[in-house]
Amino acid sequence: MTRDQLLTASATALPDTALPTLRDAVAGLPPYVPGRRSAGMDIAALASNESHYEPLPAAAAAVAEAAGTMNRYPDSAAVELRERIARHLGVSAAEVAAGPGSVGVLQQIITGLCDAGDEVVFAWRSFEAYPILVELAGARPVRIPLDHAEGHDLDAMAAAVTDRTKVILLCTPNNPTGVPISHERIEAFLQSVRPDILVVIDEAYVEYAEAGSGPDSLALYRRYPNVCILRTFSKAYGLAGLRVGYAVAAPAVAEGLRRTALPFAVSAMALKAAVASLDAGEEMEARVAAVKQERARMAAQLKAQGWKLQPSQGNFLWIRADDHLRARLLDAFDHAGILVRAYQGDGVRITVADPASNDRVLRLLAAHAA
Repeated sequence: MTRDQLLTASATALPDTALPTLRDAVAGLPPYVPGRRSAGMDIAALASNESHYEPLPAAAAAVAEAAGTMNRYPDSAAVELRERIARHLGVSAAEVAAGPGSVGVLQQIITGLCDAGDEVVFAWRSFEAYPILVELAGARPVRIPLDHAEGHDLDAMAAAVTDRTKVILLCTPNNPTGVPISHERIEAFLQSVRPDILVVIDEAYVEYAEAGSGPDSLALYRRYPNVCILRTFSKAYGLAGLRVGYAVAAPAVAEGLRRTALPFAVSAMALKAAVASLDAGEEMEARVAAVKQERARMAAQLKAQGWKLQPSQGNFLWIRADDHLRARLLDAFDHAGILVRAYQGDGVRITVADPASNDRVLRLLAAHAA
């Protein structure tokens, strides 16, 4: 009997009951659906909200240099990066916790604060990882429908708070709708929330937002110690492939987030690239300005075509669509070699990219406008 035959016989001899059993919370989790990928030269990959620019030169140089030490573990405490973020934002390094992307830091937040049966309140539809991370921790996700303007219904979110609520997530600008939450609305909301509830202001797309459209999160954090700011280097800074994000929180909370982090989760290359990216802020801002210009151009043309859009403050546009329209649009985009992100029952999200790709989107949607 060959080795493969022995392995097959061994596997088939074991009853199913001999296999380890996944936790119910894990077995019932929906998989996270990433943006679709293609290597085709004529494919416009607009399904993931990532930068369509090449890495910042300073970040690429930092990665090349750090690659020479990949045989060594990275700094698990991310001291250099935390100190650089602290200088950038005017806080102390003790208030900063780093992790593998903002989603990794969010997992640290939920792990650090939630026991089984605790509740996490967030708007829906919003970032798809929210319910997955909550359920994985054994906590209960509390989804609050968006309002008629595709934004957060803060009154309904406040009404949903119970004695089991531990965390509230506010995504601004919201993914996938692009709608921000104003400073005044969040401040009024914070005044109604118990101080023992952590309110996370998720600002993954904050660099793309027009000044004054969303909150001054640092001012809110300084006034309300139960606020936590969540940001990432994956979007405007163009480090999606390296996975590095951070939170700003009260020192005791930030220390707890560092304790719940997987050791060495952020690579040495990611740490060095993030520091270099902060040092190249002007170049990043120039790229962001170009994206905002394209976003405005696309939005104006789509409105002229008859599409109803809410003003997006992210690097993407959102088209509300029922399943019939969503399926029709997705089929048309697929046939045109344009990858977009479709959400069952809700709509289609299109990442703003280079002008040529954006023109392809505009031509297609012009042919399908009502």
